[in-house]
Amino acid sequence: MPKPLLFVITLCGILTLSAPGANAQMLKLKDAIGTALNNYGSIKAKGNYLSASAAGVQQARRDYLPNLSLSAQQDYGTINGQNGPSYGLGGLGVASSGPSLDRQNWNAAFGALYLANVNWDFFTFGRIREKIKVAQTILKRDENDLAQEKFQHEIRVSATYLNLLAAQRLRRSQERNLDRAITFKNTAVIRATNGLIAGVDSSLAKAEVSSAKIALTKAKDLEQEQANRLGVLMGITVTDLVLDTASITRVPAVLYADSMLNENAHPLLKYYRNRVELSNEQAKLFRKSYYPTFSLFGVMQGRGSGFSSAYAQNQNAFTQNYGDGINPVRGNYLVGVGMVWNLTSILRTHPQVRAQEYLSKGLQNEYELAGQQLQAQVAIADTKLKNAVDNYNEAPVQVKAASEAYLQKNTLYKNGLSTIVDLTQALYTLNRAETDRDIAYTNVWQALLLKSAALGNFDLFINEF
Repeated sequence: MPKPLLFVITLCGILTLSAPGANAQMLKLKDAIGTALNNYGSIKAKGNYLSASAAGVQQARRDYLPNLSLSAQQDYGTINGQNGPSYGLGGLGVASSGPSLDRQNWNAAFGALYLANVNWDFFTFGRIREKIKVAQTILKRDENDLAQEKFQHEIRVSATYLNLLAAQRLRRSQERNLDRAITFKNTAVIRATNGLIAGVDSSLAKAEVSSAKIALTKAKDLEQEQANRLGVLMGITVTDLVLDTASITRVPAVLYADSMLNENAHPLLKYYRNRVELSNEQAKLFRKSYYPTFSLFGVMQGRGSGFSSAYAQNQNAFTQNYGDGINPVRGNYLVGVGMVWNLTSILRTHPQVRAQEYLSKGLQNEYELAGQQLQAQVAIADTKLKNAVDNYNEAPVQVKAASEAYLQKNTLYKNGLSTIVDLTQALYTLNRAETDRDIAYTNVWQALLLKSAALGNFDLFINEF
């Protein structure tokens, strides 16, 4: 059963992604979401469940139609009768009718029975109407289940897409860091070869290059994992994608929208509320079983037999001619109204009603808990959004200062006025600042997505992208 926290399960961290191929196609977020909604397995499944519920409503409505049965049978056998009681237990009795003779005989002829029967439960104290309401509530529940599944999947795909955008920035930062390390190493090797600096400096520079290469390799490894995740969410196998990086180079225009949770509009809460409504309707349906059923019925019957009406007096008065045996020569009709009330059903159904009422209370508790969790998520989202904007504004300052420090230390080192340890520290600080900047840019959008998920309003996010 989906939980509110499922909306933001992919917002917890930023993973890295591989470099896109040269022939990769541009993939925009809205296109990724559209592909995912069309291809993802759980959405397809719930669409089929919804179709099944719609058919269930039609079936419930047609349950009110009368039963119309047509029957025809043609038989060959004997008609020996015997005085005495009997009961056709389990339908195993034989409906042979004939005179009670003083001895057994094996005279046999053809016979036939043609029957038309109409039976209509025209008044059931609202049981049929309540059954239709239950089917309609199931349809409504499955509609909202599909809607909340699509909403959650939009959030999942958007979060992964943002992670990929951040990962592309992080990869480029690692590549720049590697380029700086290689340049630094080449300079150190030349200076050490010419005896201008100690040989250990070139060794430390080579170690820094190896460290940068390892960091880039790890990024590519994590990149493929996240690429595969996006492919799974989209229902495709292509993972060599170029993403639209232009969107996250700015801050969303609407950051601090209304933070009031609308419980009547949130997809997840609507689904939880429908579960409660369905359980209540099922309890009402069970209560309808307490009451009797009134029925109208009618029968039209035709019967043929190869035995003559004088057979009781003359056991030779029968024919084995097939045509004479199946020709209907007698007819009957019957119409009536009846009532059936199984009083013991009240005793049997009462515990079922109580159980359904407790189930309704449990579903109501889950609905209230989901609302409380979403309220808490809205408050957290506002805080995260404010912090993300603060970090977004601070990141360029950090990068500028780190770049100036690195340039200064690199210049001093080239002129023999600084140690390699100072330069390495400046290199590390610059790489960390660029990484923080890349994450800060995306975190603003992820915080807005978190708020959109908590409020149940995906347009709040996607209209800004």
